[in-house]
Amino acid sequence: MAKESKSNKQAASKPPKSTPTPVKVYLVAYNALSAVGWAYVLTLVLVHLFDLDGKSGSFTAVPKSTAGFFSRILPFLDSKTGAVQSNLPPWLKPIHTRATTTYGRAGAATAFVQSFAALEVLHAALGWVRSPVPTTAMQVASRLFLVWGIMAQFTGVRTNALFASMVFAWSFTEVIRYTFYALNLLGYNPPFLLWLRYTTFYILYPLGAGSEAFLMYFTLPDAAPITLAHSIPTLTGAWSLGDYGRAILFTIWWPGLYFMYTYMISQRRKVLGPAKPPKTKSS
Repeated sequence: MAKESKSNKQAASKPPKSTPTPVKVYLVAYNALSAVGWAYVLTLVLVHLFDLDGKSGSFTAVPKSTAGFFSRILPFLDSKTGAVQSNLPPWLKPIHTRATTTYGRAGAATAFVQSFAALEVLHAALGWVRSPVPTTAMQVASRLFLVWGIMAQFTGVRTNALFASMVFAWSFTEVIRYTFYALNLLGYNPPFLLWLRYTTFYILYPLGAGSEAFLMYFTLPDAAPITLAHSIPTLTGAWSLGDYGRAILFTIWWPGLYFMYTYMISQRRKVLGPAKPPKTKSS
């Protein structure tokens, strides 16, 4: 078992031996620049949330949308009620307030940096990296959908504090991931970075994916999805096809989160080995 764990660590730490030098140089540059880009986004988010430059107050929220059909079922999730803000401890309320204006500070930078991730599908298709093409394409597409299909199209969700938690999770994860890949290609494998790469997802993945799901949720219309015409349920005149599509995505996001979460746990065990049981004193 120890040999298998060691071989998995070596496999995770070494780039493919057959990688041509020009491709390797390109991949090092891509990963390094991506790490820098996400570090910039992470810095913007943290500076804004904690008002480190004293300028967070200059970013104002845009008018909220009328989204919130499911608030009739889950009213504590409705961004319009202010229930979240009122139930927070005093020290956290200013941070939550600034979280609702984070899009104005970091929205454009997030969209710009995230859009370059589309190149990763090409990297996988060309065989430059060992990632499966379908998995890479799905992961990149889901992020691009949040950036361009949700945040860019629905101005109301830009004032939701979940944008800040989503981008924080994305940027923190990506700084670690791209730095890890860049150093790997150069033949370095710092143990602490390896541990971060396969451990921080325990918190960051549910935080990011959960924020993504509920941002989609807040784009749903206030009207009921099904109307009654002559006592017969009908879809006509209720929601658009796009509304139904986002509702379906919101529903399937959760089993997808569970599948990916358990998959990453199994990957962690392969790379780092099983967790060691706590030591007990012998009687």
